[in-house]
Formats: sequence, C-alpha cells, structure tokens
Amino acid sequence: MSIDTLNELVNKGLEALLLTDTYLVDVKVHNKKIEVYLDSDEQVTFEKCRQLSRWLEAILDESSEIEPDYTLEVSSAGVGNPLKLLRQYKKNIGRNIAIKYSGDKVSKGILTAVEGDEIKVEYETKIKEGKKNKKVLLIDSIRFSDIIESKIKISYNS
Repeated sequence: MSIDTLNELVNKGLEALLLTDTYLVDVKVHNKKIEVYLDSDEQVTFEKCRQLSRWLEAILDESSEIEPDYTLEVSSAGVGNPLKLLRQYKKNIGRNIAIKYSGDKVSKGILTAVEGDEIKVEYETKIKEGKKNKKVLLIDSIRFSDIIESKIKISYNS
C-alpha cells in the first residue's frame, strides 16, 4: 500500500471518527511497520490514537495490499519532532522555537504569531550604543515555504 493511500486512509478515519481537531502529520513505512503521527489543535490523547488505530486495523486487516503480520503504531507527533505543517505553529505560539530557513539562516526565540504563511519569531539581542551594549527586541518574519526545519525548544526552568 502506498504512502499516499495510507495518508488518504488516515484522513478518512479521522473524519469518520469525528476527530475534527486532530490531523495527520506523517506516515512512515519501514518493512512491515506502519507509523502514523498525529497532532491536534487541542491535545492528542491516548483515546484518539486508540480509536484511529482500531479503525485502521479493521481496514488494513481486510486489505490484500498489506502483509498479515504488519505492525501499526499511531501516536502523537511529539514535542521533540520537527514541525511539518503550518497548522502546528498556531498552537505553539508563545513557546521557544528554533528555525533553520533559507539556506544557513537560523532564528531562535519566542514564536509570537502566525500571519498567513509567515511565522514571527521574537528574540532579544544586544547592540552597541556608544560604549555600552543595549538589549533590544527584534522580530524575524519567516515564510513557511522557506523553513527547512523547526523545533519547539523545551525549557525546564520555571
């Protein structure tokens, strides 16, 4: 079964189960293992993953395109994984982010907004003013299409 067919199947399952705030981020197939990664506007719960997994298994078990001893894993895309969809940025506004974009450029700071297809990242830097350094806030506006990789940075400081 092709990745495109699996993507369509997962999206059909999310719709059939009325999981409207949950969406597909990625499907990976390695040998006989199918991995489905989800995200949500609210929260990816164990129950959502379980519902979709059972729905998919019922269909895959009947398919002649899948070997009978396949393994299916349905899980959250996870905080440590790169953001892949524009929709994922909106729920992460206010969090620390690191973005590689347009070749060698890097932006690290607070994700402050998503406006159309642009991501806004605010960061603090020092500029020399006379003999003293002055802290200033700057904002990078990055087009989503220019992003190579971005990850939410977890801070364990309170």
